[in-house]
Amino acid sequence: MTQLWDFSGGIHPPEHKAISNTRPIRSASVPDYLALPLQQHIGEPAEAIVEVGERVLKGQKIADVKTGMGVPVHAPTSGVIESIADLPVPHPSGMTDRCITLKPDGEDQWCQRNPVKDYRSLERDQVLQIIRDAGISGMGGAGFPTNIKLRPPRDRKVSTLILNGAECEPYITADDMTMREKADEVVAGLKIMAWILRPERCVIGIEDNKPEAIAALQKATEGTQTEIAVIPTKYPSGGEKQLIQILTGMEVPSGGIPADIGVMCQNIGTAVAVAKAVFEGTPLISRVVTITGEAVREPGNFEALIGTPIEHLLEQAGVNQNAVSRLVLGGPMMGYTLTTEAVPVIKTTNCVIAATAAELPAPPPEQPCIRCGQCAEACPMELLPQQLFWHAKATEFEKAEHLNLFDCIECGACSYVCPSSIPLVQYYRFAKGEIRAQQAEQLKADRARERFEARQARLEREQQEKELRRQERAKAAAEAAAKKQAEAEKAAAEGAAVDERAAKSALVEQALARKKAKAEASRPPAASEPPAEEKPDIEALEKQLSQAQSKLETMQGMLDDAKAQQADNVEKLERAVAKNHDRVKRAEEALAEARQQLAAGPTESQPTH
Repeated sequence: MTQLWDFSGGIHPPEHKAISNTRPIRSASVPDYLALPLQQHIGEPAEAIVEVGERVLKGQKIADVKTGMGVPVHAPTSGVIESIADLPVPHPSGMTDRCITLKPDGEDQWCQRNPVKDYRSLERDQVLQIIRDAGISGMGGAGFPTNIKLRPPRDRKVSTLILNGAECEPYITADDMTMREKADEVVAGLKIMAWILRPERCVIGIEDNKPEAIAALQKATEGTQTEIAVIPTKYPSGGEKQLIQILTGMEVPSGGIPADIGVMCQNIGTAVAVAKAVFEGTPLISRVVTITGEAVREPGNFEALIGTPIEHLLEQAGVNQNAVSRLVLGGPMMGYTLTTEAVPVIKTTNCVIAATAAELPAPPPEQPCIRCGQCAEACPMELLPQQLFWHAKATEFEKAEHLNLFDCIECGACSYVCPSSIPLVQYYRFAKGEIRAQQAEQLKADRARERFEARQARLEREQQEKELRRQERAKAAAEAAAKKQAEAEKAAAEGAAVDERAAKSALVEQALARKKAKAEASRPPAASEPPAEEKPDIEALEKQLSQAQSKLETMQGMLDDAKAQQADNVEKLERAVAKNHDRVKRAEEALAEARQQLAAGPTESQPTH
């Protein structure tokens, strides 16, 4: 018999499980539309890879995570993509998020699937890729991608693999009915995960209030080394850390994860999804959801397609809308009230409670804390709820964090036993959210500072390199000057040096001579020595006049615009226009003189004696 341990605290709220565990699992009908959120798990949201108006097949991948941690989303049935827009999603805030809306066509036509008969013939990474491509994430908690969870760090060997069948929260019976009716699939999925992890021990933990599930799993595990551990019914024994402590006697360290002590927990529904993905090639497109509460006539568990609106499932269970006082997603301890029935079933949805006013009455007004200490006695994590409450209420978040606020699993046991009706968990959630926001801002500021410091270091490095190059150039110039001086001294010593002033004077005279020669070459011939008469180039003069007129028009236009806009450069443009007027006038005179010369004809020069 498996040795069991106990954990501190815990409570025994009314179970209310008999409401929904007396009927077998029913298949919910296909709704008029399916709303598929792109964010259904911890990690990065998926990106749509289909277009509006596109027809998709059942099981076809319609969204995927290309970078970062995440898994894809698949079409639960065949149909047409109707929209990709923001719609209500399951969240305590009642927020909207990006969703793909699929309108079923009624044909339920499958895409091609690739089942694997013998997964042991594959590599471990290949099986993990199958699990990832099937879109499987944890179906009992926050929705951590299963393929990543099944790939622990190499320095953390998993020695114990636990399948969590405790399902300790009141009302919820989805895992209970799954173990009763799909025990073989549960064990098959467990075997696949055990083959991947190679643990020394495999154990399924079930509370003793589920005798039918216990019997079904004992039968399914006959001839195997898998243990069926029947644990006492106490809330929250289904919490990951509490179940690990019950089955192993070890405690997960503060701020740590189960892999730190060589343990891994998986959910019952996750095991079934893994088995279907490998042996059938079926992605995660449906799950078992408990529809319960006194406001429904036919409560029970439904195999519902992912994306099915909650209102559709309530209709399947025969909801009496007039009797519904409160709609809770999840259990009464850790769930939250829905603001609309339009939210869809996602991969982590396990229960919807349609409660009457008498069943889940509104909480009484919050009263001052009387310091009774019942919250500390009930806390399964051995925290100090009273002090955490004070610090959270006073926004002393650093003090709350020092008291291990983030070890709180938000089970609600403290709120349940509080005689002052203080919603303690709400204060803890608020404090956690504020701390995460502050940490995000601090991280943002740290990254900005790192970028600034990197830029400053780069600028300093560039300045140093520039200064080094300047010094190298100065050194080279100094060396060249020294070399030149040495050569001059050497020449002087050999008698080859000349007077520096005479040398400079000679250079000046040479320059003046070159300038004089250039002036003589450009001077027109003297009257006594007339050059050979050449025919004037009328075409060139006309072209010169045309260019001058064009430039004058351009400058005149610029002047007019400047005057209209009262620009500062009006005077400058007026001078430019006057100068261009002169150029046009000179060009016209030159052209007229050339034409007169052509009209007069050539003249003979008189010889001189």
